[in-house]
Amino acid sequence: MMTREQRQQAVALIQQALPELEWTLQPAKIKRLSRDFHWFSPVLNQQLEGKQADAVVRPRDQEELRQLVAACVAQQLPLTLRGSATGNYGQLVPLEGGVLVDMTALNRICELKNGTVRAQAGIRLAEIEAATHPTGWELRCMPSTFRLASLGGLYCGGFGGIGSINYGPLAAPGNVLSVKVMTVEASPRVLTIPAPQALLLHHAYGSNGIILEVELALAPVHRWIERLDVFDDFADALNYANECLRSPGFVKRQLALLAAPIPDYFSHLNGHYRAGQHAVISVIAEESEGLCTGLMLKHRGENAIRQSSDEARESHTSLMEYCWNHTTLHALKVDNTLTYLQTAFNYQHFPKQILQMEQRFAGEVISHIEFLRDNDGNITASGLQLVRYSTEERLNEIMQIFRDNDIKINNPHVFQVEDGKQGIIRPDVVAVKQYIDPDGLLNPGKLRGWALRDQLVLDRNPLSLTDK
Repeated sequence: MMTREQRQQAVALIQQALPELEWTLQPAKIKRLSRDFHWFSPVLNQQLEGKQADAVVRPRDQEELRQLVAACVAQQLPLTLRGSATGNYGQLVPLEGGVLVDMTALNRICELKNGTVRAQAGIRLAEIEAATHPTGWELRCMPSTFRLASLGGLYCGGFGGIGSINYGPLAAPGNVLSVKVMTVEASPRVLTIPAPQALLLHHAYGSNGIILEVELALAPVHRWIERLDVFDDFADALNYANECLRSPGFVKRQLALLAAPIPDYFSHLNGHYRAGQHAVISVIAEESEGLCTGLMLKHRGENAIRQSSDEARESHTSLMEYCWNHTTLHALKVDNTLTYLQTAFNYQHFPKQILQMEQRFAGEVISHIEFLRDNDGNITASGLQLVRYSTEERLNEIMQIFRDNDIKINNPHVFQVEDGKQGIIRPDVVAVKQYIDPDGLLNPGKLRGWALRDQLVLDRNPLSLTDK
């Protein structure tokens, strides 16, 4: 590992060689740009304190990026990629300094066809939808941070989101068609990687390849209605959501269950309902909305907010921005002692599990449930539960209780890929890093398997590649 003085000397040499690049060297700006939303976790907030880059560079095109990568390889200087910094795991926080590469200027749509789009990694997801909507298509899945989140950021650190109720997470077969990456070598190459091999770079925190472009399959546009329905009893809210979920003719894009007091944290919305009520947020096709009234009355609920997606777009007040991990952000603005979990329920009996966990933790863990399909197409549920944080020991104890009840934990309080969602060291993911980033300069310290690569059996040619 290079010392701080060695890194700063290397940065100075690269800046002298490439003065025309857009450099940021002011310490305050570097510190700000070296952060994401890892502060959602008090554990990560402490562990990553003081970690930052030595410089930030914003390449304006692929050629500038190539020059920068070649120069960093020559100096053996670490590189970390940054999108819009809406992630929650410290995925862009440089553990060993070096250059932080701001990808936001690489923001073009490269190709828009009937049902597919290929775009550069730095483009915001909302900009993709703005381009695809007039052609009758929209994104299959996107996070609640779609206004800010970048395509590359979603690919490198995201999971799924709005739309996953139909199409599953981003990694589900058929959603990602290909990616284009740049290697980290003395003479960087640009490689086009088709699915399914492309998914070896998905959710790897940009540690095993520089994502330049992503090609996605799209979904047909619907006229959507956004609803927030409220219930006095949690079981009624759960049963309503579950019946909406399991009605195959009920066309929907988003469905979330929010136990009290989560709706009380929505300061811009909570004048529409009583304190202490539970809520279900749904995004439903206009032609299906008529089914809501009967189901809502059956489960003793009432509608609190209703708006069309066009109205939401014009007013910039979409209910979709109160779902997924946006829910956590709204809550933390009111009570910064909260943190959160990421859980995956068993698709065979998740309603029972949800009810059991809500009753067991009695307000210490507050249910926020997102409904979706898994990679195999099963209807299921994931949790982004809020936790009243006391100690790291108690947080780990809570997570173990979930595991003991057959509920998987994707730990959001760790910064290494394998300790979170992946759960295991994957030799194929490490092999891709060895092929694309042989010196291990990309986001060092985030892929735990890299330090153990000599103990793994790695494929020397892990990808089907086409030079472009």
